[in-house]
Amino acid sequence: MYRFTNDYSEGAHPRILEALARTNFEGNFGYSTDPHCANARRLICAAIGRPDADVHFLVGGTQANTVCISAFLRPHEAVIAAASGHVCVHETGAIEASGHKCIALSAAPGGKLTPAAVREAAAAHPDEHMVKPRLVYISNTTETGGVYSLEELEALRAACDELGLLLYLDGARLSSALAAGGAALADLGRLCDAFYIGGTKNGALFGEAVCILNDALKPDFRYIVKQRGGMLAKGWLLGVQFEELFTGDLYAQLGAHANAMALRLRAGLAALGVPFAAPSDSNQQFPILPNAVLDRLRPDFHWEQQGTPDAGHTCIRLVTSWATREEAVSAFLLAVERALGGCPACL
Repeated sequence: MYRFTNDYSEGAHPRILEALARTNFEGNFGYSTDPHCANARRLICAAIGRPDADVHFLVGGTQANTVCISAFLRPHEAVIAAASGHVCVHETGAIEASGHKCIALSAAPGGKLTPAAVREAAAAHPDEHMVKPRLVYISNTTETGGVYSLEELEALRAACDELGLLLYLDGARLSSALAAGGAALADLGRLCDAFYIGGTKNGALFGEAVCILNDALKPDFRYIVKQRGGMLAKGWLLGVQFEELFTGDLYAQLGAHANAMALRLRAGLAALGVPFAAPSDSNQQFPILPNAVLDRLRPDFHWEQQGTPDAGHTCIRLVTSWATREEAVSAFLLAVERALGGCPACL
């Protein structure tokens, strides 16, 4: 069985496992107050070009989003996000459960927010009888594989400044966005009020690194982390992993490999005449395949279903990771070619 289900089906990159084993009996202070977390913070601050950044380590993406938004917003303030955004779709209402409304915008091509859409959302909430938009949530890559360019991010920053909004970036798949030529880490350090660097989906066992750039958002953040259940007693396990990811260029290498495997899939499927639901240069690809072909593939491959454009076809999501092997990509492409050969009229 070859899995293209997600980018966190494997454990961790061998270098990270080796580092965890090497430091296993060191004995460390808890709650991310240890030397490994301190060094990881230094490495991340250097990578984002912000020595003044506050860096906090959390276990997962939903936890990072919930803790950050809870800490940054007052009770009446709301989040502007694409309707396809993770906080709107895949977090079981975690943001709303913390008391903050998500203003979901459907006009988000490629899952990306535009300044025009943000301005429209802000204008639609003019007074105290409604929630007050305060934070713009974006994800890079988006949930449909879109990647924000530097120009797009700068335009959003300008709109946020104009409207008095915070700009927060969910970086669960940031490694893929960086490898696809999106805005660089130093650009995020310059343009975002806060963002997080995803480790769970890029070679770590678990972990996300929250980077807070706006000084007004820094005070008492650890209090909110603790209150929301995000303060890991064995916090050095997070520090060790991010130390390894940001020593040399391992973080970038892993994202580049995931993208390379995805682009091989895209090119091979396109050569077979397979259409895609949306263009993507990232590690998520969304081909539309005949149901008869998918039935032939199911015994040997796994994916997630995204939609049914018509009765005879299904859009699936193929996700590659730092651990995806070339043989898996080749096997999938060969299987699709053979399945289409047995169903010449399918496409």
